Amino acid sequence: MAKFPSVRWFDAVREVFNGDESVQGGGGGYCNCVAGMKVGKDIFVLTFEGVECTDAVKADDAALDDVDFYLDMAPADWREMISNIHSNNGADRHHTLNTLDLEREDGLATSHHGDQYREDLFFRYNQTFQYFFNASARIRTDF
Repeated sequence: MAKFPSVRWFDAVREVFNGDESVQGGGGGYCNCVAGMKVGKDIFVLTFEGVECTDAVKADDAALDDVDFYLDMAPADWREMISNIHSNNGADRHHTLNTLDLEREDGLATSHHGDQYREDLFFRYNQTFQYFFNASARIRTDF
């Protein structure tokens, strides 16, 4: 069991995502970016290279200056999304990253730098990120 949010939790998801091609949507796709995850005051930086998530580290707010984009949700919203993924073995249509982005006035993905090309990596690789979070259905999560 891994507590969310923590590096241990992201590492457990990385192991599932990297270790089972079927989790990557039957082959996934290449994804090269550095993405931040902001869970309330907790910040994590994930590095995606090729078809794997190669690193997950705990960071501070200053690290968000260097990521391509970051996903920012309140802890309760992250919990709802992850619980939904676990209950359904993947996000239902109301809890996908794409839906969550569309339903938010300011969107889900943002940046400190305002570089739209880098922010667009969220949309370009959105399905890969969804596969990554869907992999969390295979781990026991404690909140």
